[in-house]
Amino acid sequence: MSLDDSRSDFDSLRPGESTGQGATRRTALKAAIGMGYAAAVLPVMAQTAISTTAEGLKAGPIKYTVNGFEVPAYAAAPEGKTGLPVVLVIQEIFGVHEYIADTCRRFAQLGYMAIAPELYARQGDPRGYTDIPKLQADVVSKVPDAQVMADLDGALAYAKANGGDTDKAGITGFCWGGRIVWLYAATGKVKAGVAWYGRLVGQASALTPKHPIDIAAGLQAPVLGLYGGKDQGIPLDTVDKMKAALATGTPAAKASSFVVYPEAGHAFHADYRPSYVKSAAEDGWQRATAWFKANGVA
Repeated sequence: MSLDDSRSDFDSLRPGESTGQGATRRTALKAAIGMGYAAAVLPVMAQTAISTTAEGLKAGPIKYTVNGFEVPAYAAAPEGKTGLPVVLVIQEIFGVHEYIADTCRRFAQLGYMAIAPELYARQGDPRGYTDIPKLQADVVSKVPDAQVMADLDGALAYAKANGGDTDKAGITGFCWGGRIVWLYAATGKVKAGVAWYGRLVGQASALTPKHPIDIAAGLQAPVLGLYGGKDQGIPLDTVDKMKAALATGTPAAKASSFVVYPEAGHAFHADYRPSYVKSAAEDGWQRATAWFKANGVA
């Protein structure tokens, strides 16, 4: 299935579905996968929000099947190219909205196939929530890590079948997605990861049995951690604990690295929010792309 085929499949009616029902479903699906901003982040800081062109790209909604469930995602890749290095782009708590889609296009303009799966799709739709604690309680807290790992495996399988070179795969993610980067880097499925201000420690539960600190020593791919010195939710002592755990581990764990931006708080890369810190975001992006190239994701 090509990216174009995936988009046209979203536009087809399902058995027993009326034209009106199909239109409603298509609107919801497209809104969930990169079209528009999540309600909880409005109003958008238009003066700093970056908009990356899709010119020269195949970019838009796709879907792929994992354990019988059709996972919606946003994908972007250079038009007509194959053998592309792959980057999995992992959402913030707000899901795959315009900012995440734009990040995919940024990678695609650099020659990557970038895929951002909607990792809450089974649990609910994060787009309509205006209250972040309610979003956390109703949707995010119900997402099992095992489900996320399987959906990322599915994204790589999709990439491999559609022009991506998964021997040159990496992963990056923001906030909620930053934590996922660390976890997926322990699976052996990617060459490198870049984690933007992802939580490092936490309480174990049935759905989230391990946190980055617990798997640090067993990393199978080196991770670059990009963190804010003023981040009130991720104390710097947890970064220090993570560094100590990495130092005792595999070669990939020992090769992992942190950059802490003293002037930045949480979500400093999120150009559409007041938290954006241009200097840290731009430096982090340069470091992220260099990290991927240095570790075989290019």
